[in-house]
Amino acid sequence: MIKKIVLPLFVIALMFACSSDNDNSDNPNQDQFNRQAMLINWADNIIIPALQDVSLRLDQMVSDKDEFLATPNQNTLNDLRTSWLEAYKTWQYVEMFNIGRAEQINYAFQMNIYPTNVSDIQNNITSGNYDLTNVNNNDAVGFPALDYMIYGIAANDTEILNAYSSAANADANKQYLSDLIEQMKDLTTSVVNDWTTNYRDEFVAGTGNTATSSTNKLTNDYIFYYEKGLRANKIGIPAGVFSSTPLNEKVEGFYNKQVSKVLAMNALDAVQDFFNGKHYSGNQTSESFKSYLDFLNTISQGEDLASLINNQFDEARTKIQALDDNFSSQVQTDNTKMTEAYDALQAAVVLLKVDMIQAMNISVDFVDADDD
Repeated sequence: MIKKIVLPLFVIALMFACSSDNDNSDNPNQDQFNRQAMLINWADNIIIPALQDVSLRLDQMVSDKDEFLATPNQNTLNDLRTSWLEAYKTWQYVEMFNIGRAEQINYAFQMNIYPTNVSDIQNNITSGNYDLTNVNNNDAVGFPALDYMIYGIAANDTEILNAYSSAANADANKQYLSDLIEQMKDLTTSVVNDWTTNYRDEFVAGTGNTATSSTNKLTNDYIFYYEKGLRANKIGIPAGVFSSTPLNEKVEGFYNKQVSKVLAMNALDAVQDFFNGKHYSGNQTSESFKSYLDFLNTISQGEDLASLINNQFDEARTKIQALDDNFSSQVQTDNTKMTEAYDALQAAVVLLKVDMIQAMNISVDFVDADDD
C-alpha cells in the first residue's frame, strides 16, 4: 500500500520540479529587477517617439521632394538637402532597434547601407524597371542613395540641377529620387504602425529571460549595432582597421562631404542615451541598462560597471569630436585620429558584450562583428 502511494508522489514532485524549471525560462529573470518597467520605458519613451520623429522628418522630406521636382532650383534643392540631413540625424536614434516589424522587413538594410552602389542606381534609372524592396537593391536605396542623388549625381550644383531639368534622362532621375523617398516613408510608416497598434504590447509583455524575450533580443540588437553599425561601419572600416589600407570612400555621407562626424556623434548620443534610459523627448530618465546594472550593484575593474561604460562613451565622444567633419578627408590626411576614435569605441565593446550581459545573464546571439 505504501509503495502505491510513494511512487505517484515522487512522480508528481518530479513533474513539479520540471515545470518550475520551464517556467523560469519564460518568466521574469531570477534577479528580481523589474524588466517590464524597463521595456515600457524603452517602448513608450524612446523607441516609439523616435520612430514617430523619423516619420515626421520624412514627411517634410516628401514635401520638399515634391517642391524640388516641380521646380528644380537652388532653393528647392537646398530645402531638400536640409530635410534629408534632419531625417538622417534622427535616423541615428532608431537604427539600433532591429526588432519586430523592422526586423521582418529588413528596415535598417533598406534605409542605411553604405557605401551606396552607384552602378546599381544608374542601372535602375536607365532601365526604369526596378524593385527597390529587393535585397539586391539594399545598397541602392535609403539615405546613402539620396546622398548620391542630391550631392553626387553631377560635379556641381548647376549640373545637379540640370540632371533634374534639362538632361536627357531628367524624368528618369526625378522618378528614381521620388521612388527612393516614398519607399523610405512607406517602410517607416509600416514600422511605426506596427509598434503603435500591435507590437508594443507584445514587446512589453516579453519579460522573460530567454533568447526570444524582448530584453534579450533588444540587448543583442543594441550591442550588435554599437559594435557593427557605429564602431565598425562609421569608423573602423573607413580607417582600414579590417583591411590592408584605409577605405576613405566607405564613409557615411560620402557625397555630402560634411556630415560624417555629425552622424557619428548623433549615433553615439543615441547609444548612450538608450543605455541611460533617457527619454527621447526630454532629459528625464527611467529604467534602463544603467539602472539594471546599478540594481545588480555590478563592479568591474574596481568601479561600478555603469559608470565605466558611460566614461568610455564619453572618451569615445572626445575622440570623435577631434575628427574632421568629413571622415573621408580625415582618413586621407590624418588617419591616426580615426584609429584612435575606433580604439575608444572598441574599449566599450568588452564592457557591453562581456561584463554587462554576463551580469544580466544574457547570451550573445550573433557572430562577432569583427569579421568585416
